[in-house]
Amino acid sequence: MQFNAKTLMVTLALGAGLATSGAQAHHSFAAQYDSKQPVKMSGVVTKVEWTNPHVYIYIDVQGATAEQSINWGFEMGPPHMLQRAGWKKNSLAIGETIEVDGWRARDGSNTGNARRVVRATNGEVLGAASSAGQTLTGTVGSTQGSAASP
Repeated sequence: MQFNAKTLMVTLALGAGLATSGAQAHHSFAAQYDSKQPVKMSGVVTKVEWTNPHVYIYIDVQGATAEQSINWGFEMGPPHMLQRAGWKKNSLAIGETIEVDGWRARDGSNTGNARRVVRATNGEVLGAASSAGQTLTGTVGSTQGSAASP
């Protein structure tokens, strides 16, 4: 098989595109989230995306009026880490009320990085951290623990 210059250029361009697409998909915590802007909010789960490289949860948070709600999205750890800590794909139910602690996105959008999730119904704490030296227990600096603690 013989390559000409055009085939070589196309092959190199496709390879470069594939190599950079993965790098853009995964990011550092500090690049996207601001550790100096903690958020704590309660809302109703509207969606759970159980995908790599991170799980995302979406909640409707009460707005300025009773009729207004704002949908927030929170990044959590990768599925395999959450599973090792006790999470399941269906751990949160659509319509369930939860409280989320985390950090707001630098761009000011209604997105954040979740540190922990607390179920309103029973107070169960589910660690959710994906970055910034946090653990899956929702505590700072700990290296031991489980996803659920009283």
